[in-house]
Order: sequence, then C-alpha cells, then structure tokens
Amino acid sequence: MESGGLRRAYGGVLAEIDGAEFESPPEGQLTAEQIVAHLVANDELMIQATEALLAGSPFAYYDLDDIHRPQLDALVAEQGGLRGLTALLEGTSDRLCGLVDRLGLAAVTPVETHLREGFDLIVDESLPWSRTLDLHARVHLPKHQAQLHMLRRL
Repeated sequence: MESGGLRRAYGGVLAEIDGAEFESPPEGQLTAEQIVAHLVANDELMIQATEALLAGSPFAYYDLDDIHRPQLDALVAEQGGLRGLTALLEGTSDRLCGLVDRLGLAAVTPVETHLREGFDLIVDESLPWSRTLDLHARVHLPKHQAQLHMLRRL
C-alpha cells in the first residue's frame, strides 16, 4: 500500500492552515485549534492500529468515538495553540504515512473500526485497514479541510 493519496490529503489540510487566521465557529462546532487537535488525536489512534498490524497482529482496533472536546481542549493547551498543533500534525501525519508505506499485505487485515463524523461518515464495523485509510484520505481529511476553509478570516 502507498501513502500518496494520504499525503496529498494531509497536504491540503496543512495548506489550509498555513498562514491563515481563523474566525470563531458557529455555536456547537469545533474551533480551528480543536479541528487540528482532533486530527492529531486521530493520527495517534491510526498509528497505534497500523503499528499493531506491522507487528503481526491478526486484528486491531480503531475507535475515534472515544475522543471528546475536553481532551481536544487539553491538547490545544498542551501544544500552546494552533502553531504547536500544526507542527504536531505535520509529525503525526508523516509518521502515519511512513507506516502505511510499510504495510504491504497487512493492509487487508480487518480492523474493528468505530468512527462518527456528523451524519456523513459513520462506520461501526470491521473493515480492511486499507479501506479505513482510504476513507480517512478521501472523506475525513477533506471534510476537516473544508471546515477549516469556512473558518478562515478573509
């Protein structure tokens, strides 16, 4: 498995953040900092699952539903805001892509996947890890890139 599509998707998100200033979101939605913290937390979970597969595990688990706003806010504070979070996202995304490049046949290993992103991305089943990575690149990352775009101060 190659990480090319995943790297391009991350590139789009990082380009959206680069040099931008962001407005406050509508009530109940995530701030730009929380979006980036969410992506960092997601990367960490995906890294864990990918490392398990590379270690030969016949099964792995990926549950994005366990990440909540207080955890995102703590990560924002820990990293000192958007600049620190962006640097962290650059590192986690690069690490994940590097692991994905090494997956080979392990990419088809089923991973118990639980994630919910609004009403447009709901997964609660075992999927080949390559399918989850594909959803991340084609749906999850572009969705958050669009959210960041909408929050950009013009």
